[in-house]
Amino acid sequence: MKPFEPLIDSEPARCDRTLSRRGFLTGSLMLGAGAALAGCQSAELVGLPDQAELPGEEFDYASAYAALPDGDFTWPAINYKKFDEKYLRQVVEHTTREKPGTVIVDPYHNFLYWTLGNKKALRYGIGVGRAGFAWSGEALIRVKRPHPIWRPPREMIARKPSLERYWEKGYPAGLKNPLGARAMDLWQGATDTLYRIHGTNQPSSIGKSVSSGCIRMWQQDVIDLYSRVPLRTKVVVLTKETNTEA
Repeated sequence: MKPFEPLIDSEPARCDRTLSRRGFLTGSLMLGAGAALAGCQSAELVGLPDQAELPGEEFDYASAYAALPDGDFTWPAINYKKFDEKYLRQVVEHTTREKPGTVIVDPYHNFLYWTLGNKKALRYGIGVGRAGFAWSGEALIRVKRPHPIWRPPREMIARKPSLERYWEKGYPAGLKNPLGARAMDLWQGATDTLYRIHGTNQPSSIGKSVSSGCIRMWQQDVIDLYSRVPLRTKVVVLTKETNTEA
């Protein structure tokens, strides 16, 4: 049997399915988070080379969350001043046993961390759907999808039969697509967990628990994270017991 090869732009991503039937071994973590660091620094200084500049005290959030042209689409600007500042993209103090370059998801406080080493991480605000609480543990990003299409799961179609028309070919990419600008699919070995880190066309859902989806991010943030994480990046999803306070 050939080993599993990571794919890009293949089977449509599905995110609204209960995942509890697929268990994962929960990792042991020590986590902490603090205020955003003052000053601007390169990721190379905190343990990761070849990374884009990190947010600092003078970071231009107006530009970071402005309308973003992206191929055939332009993602709308985020009215970031209406949100709690803790959900904005920022570097924070963060202690973990995981190696730099690991994604850590805390669904209970609506944060996603991209670990940088030297007790620091790039933190993003997230929105968490029901599927986002369905399992915890470790997986790898094995598929990355720019402009993903979305196929509603059968459970959702049962609740809303009008979605049946999207079952075969999926909901097309674009501004109304539930997966947004990017999707990163998590696998354990050759098994798709059905767990996704993805964009959202509902920016107000960031910082909240929502009815559907996995881990939602603002389009500008998911594009930023997508550009940083390579295939086979380790992802750790915390349990309620191992989550970190904001």
